[in-house]
Amino acid sequence: MWQRRAFLKAAGAGLLASLAPQRAMALAEAETVYASAIQLGTGSYGAVLLNERGGVISTMALPDRGHDVTWSPVTGQGVVFARQPGSFAVVFDPRGHAAPLTLAAPEGRHFFGHGAFSPDGKLLYATENDFDAAKGVIGIYDATTDYRRIGEFDTHGIGPHEMLLMPDGETFVIANGGIETHPDYGRAELNIDTMDPSLVFIDRTSGGLIGQLRLEQALHQLSIRHLAIDARARVWFGCQYRGPAADRPQLVGYATRDGEIRLVELPEGTLTSMRNYIGSMAMAADGLVVSVSSPEGGTILAIDALTGNVVRSLALDNGCGIAPLGSGFLAASGNGHLRGLAGPALNVTLDFGFDNHLRRRARPMLSPAAAER
Repeated sequence: MWQRRAFLKAAGAGLLASLAPQRAMALAEAETVYASAIQLGTGSYGAVLLNERGGVISTMALPDRGHDVTWSPVTGQGVVFARQPGSFAVVFDPRGHAAPLTLAAPEGRHFFGHGAFSPDGKLLYATENDFDAAKGVIGIYDATTDYRRIGEFDTHGIGPHEMLLMPDGETFVIANGGIETHPDYGRAELNIDTMDPSLVFIDRTSGGLIGQLRLEQALHQLSIRHLAIDARARVWFGCQYRGPAADRPQLVGYATRDGEIRLVELPEGTLTSMRNYIGSMAMAADGLVVSVSSPEGGTILAIDALTGNVVRSLALDNGCGIAPLGSGFLAASGNGHLRGLAGPALNVTLDFGFDNHLRRRARPMLSPAAAER
C-alpha cells in the first residue's frame, strides 16, 4: 500500500500499510494531486503522489520499472502501468483504504505502458502487444470485478503506445508507434526498415475503426508515441525518429478526426535541441497551450496550440514528465527535479528520479464514502 514518505526496501517484498488518516489529510490539503512512476538510487522502483508544491503525499513500491499512470474519473483509483515490455499493472487507492491490486498481462501479451478508463469508470483499457502476431491490441478490464480481463480489440497497427479518450467520451485515439518488438529480444526494435506508424480513431464500445492517419511515406521511421487533446478537440502528437541520426524531421504535429494530419514547424535551433525524441506531452488546463518534452535533449517547450509557435522553453536535464499546473505546467526530471513552466514558479529537488510521465489526478465524481462501496 501507499506508505507516507518511505519506500519498501525491495520491490516484490510485499506492501506495507500506512496510516490512512494522515494520507487522507494530506490529500485533502492538496489543491492538485500528481502521480508518477519513480526510480530510486538503490535500483528499486516505485510510484509517488505529490501535491502542487512538490510535496510528497505518499509512495508505493513497484515490482519493476513503471511508466505511466491513469486515473478513474469516477472512483479516483489510479493504475500504474509497467514500462514496455512489462507484464504488470498496479491498481491503487490514493486514500489508502484498499490494498493495491496487481494485474498480470495475459499469456501472449505485454503492456505498452499506457491506458485509459471509460467515462463511467467501469472499464479500464490498456495498450498491449500481441507479440507473436506482431500487432497491437487494446486489452479491456472490468473495474467492477477486480479488473478481470474481458476482451480486447485491434489497434490496426504495430506497437501502440499512448491512448486517450476523446471529448465525446465514445472515441479512443491511439498512437501506433509502428515498431515491432518481442519479449524474447527485450527492447530491441525489429522492423526499423519497414516501420509503419499511424494515428487511429476507434469506437470505444465496438472497437470498430473510425479512421487511420499516416504521415507521408518518407517519414515512416517517425514513430508516433505521445498525445494530448486541445480545446478544439485536435489531437497533438509527439514523435521519436528512428532514421539516420543526422536527419532533423519535425517531431510535433496535430490531427483531427476529420482526417487532417500535419507537422508544425519548430525553429531549427529548437528542433535540434530535441534530438529527434519527444518523451511526453501535456495540455494546459485551458486547452490552448501544449507542452512537449525531450529527456534526450534536456528541453521542454510550451507551444501555442492555435499558432504552433513556441511561447516558452525550459532547459531541464533528463526532463520528461509534464502535467498542467495552474495556467502552465509542472515538469519533472529523472534527476529528481520539479520545475514550473509558463505558470507558477516552482523549483524543488527530491531524492528519487521521476520516470517518463507525470499525471494530474482527476477529481473523482463520487464522494469518498460512495467510492468505497
